[in-house]
Amino acid sequence: MEVIPAVDLMGGRVVRLTRGKPEEVRTYEHLGDPVTIAKRWESEGAGIIHIVDLDATLGLGDNRQLIGEIANSVGVPLQGGGGIRNLKTAKKLLDGGVWRVIAGSLAFRDRTAIGRLLDDYGASRVAVALDHLNGEVMVRGWRSRVGVKIEEALSTFMDMGVEYFLITSIARDGTLQGPDVKSLKRICKAFNVKVMAAGGVRSLEDLILLRDVGVYGVVVGKALYEGKFTLKDAIETIHKMGGV
Repeated sequence: MEVIPAVDLMGGRVVRLTRGKPEEVRTYEHLGDPVTIAKRWESEGAGIIHIVDLDATLGLGDNRQLIGEIANSVGVPLQGGGGIRNLKTAKKLLDGGVWRVIAGSLAFRDRTAIGRLLDDYGASRVAVALDHLNGEVMVRGWRSRVGVKIEEALSTFMDMGVEYFLITSIARDGTLQGPDVKSLKRICKAFNVKVMAAGGVRSLEDLILLRDVGVYGVVVGKALYEGKFTLKDAIETIHKMGGV
């Protein structure tokens, strides 16, 4: 299981939101600028770094130049998402240093775009984000419902050839209240895909629970930034249990 550190960008700074609410933002400038923080995660053993452009998600501009700087400054791949609402933007990210693009709104707005990305870049470089509130998928910065349950969406995109899915529990995201193990267990049992789980992780024990559920990876944000555990300790814990 991959432990994937998150670098959420807003106004050129690394931040964390609670349940995706911009009014509940916490900045981490005391830990350094985004490039410095990404290098820290690399030094602690990250195999891939998760980048979210919150400005693009919220329609407040973008941090794409900064994402390019991060990509050029670390030796590990990036997976990036946030505000990817057309094929052109997705391709710019993939051609500009992001290894894997994570499409949320785009996947539900234009499924043919996902097909094009799979054809042009391959399944390992494309993931679909299924951010959900009580099992229902949300898009556009978690502000719009699409009227689709997670399982239905998984089936649809699996049939298209998507292999990687980022599943975020909106109710848990940024809360440090523990992950939505129940939903993830159900999904991992029913679908043979690579699930990256996000939302609520607060301890090494949570990571062990998720490994036992069968997720491919866990995106960790606030727990790292708030010092609940280190990335190095998380990776070593999973490795000792045979999870990497």
